[in-house]
Amino acid sequence: MSYMLQHLHNGYQVDQGIVTEEDRVVVIRFGHDWDPTCMAMDETLYRVAEKVKNYAAIYLVDITEVPDFNKMYELYDPCTLMFFYRNKHIMIDLGTGNNNKINWAIKDSQEMIDIVETVYRGARKGRGLVVSPKDYSTKYRY
Repeated sequence: MSYMLQHLHNGYQVDQGIVTEEDRVVVIRFGHDWDPTCMAMDETLYRVAEKVKNYAAIYLVDITEVPDFNKMYELYDPCTLMFFYRNKHIMIDLGTGNNNKINWAIKDSQEMIDIVETVYRGARKGRGLVVSPKDYSTKYRY
């Protein structure tokens, strides 16, 4: 489903996508269209895109085509989801220890809507760190 979502093809487009959006959260999926984890994430993002369009803009960035942000945002995972609001990176506490990004595929549409809405509400209040509606610390049970 990645072909249905807007791609950003260079660093300037990514910067403009983040900087020019005034009232909506910018959700950027960094990764590759061919990666299975990204495919699952893109499917979810496509399903929620229409529902969250009033308060979120969703973009996809290929990390080999646009390597400018790989070091800055530590994009070493196959699929990474990050949130920005008014040119500021919004961190989200998921209970995993890494508050900067989501680096696994979220397959449930309602879960994704809840996360984006929580980020939007927190960012509007001026918070740089929001707490996820669901705790993912027990996601991988050993």
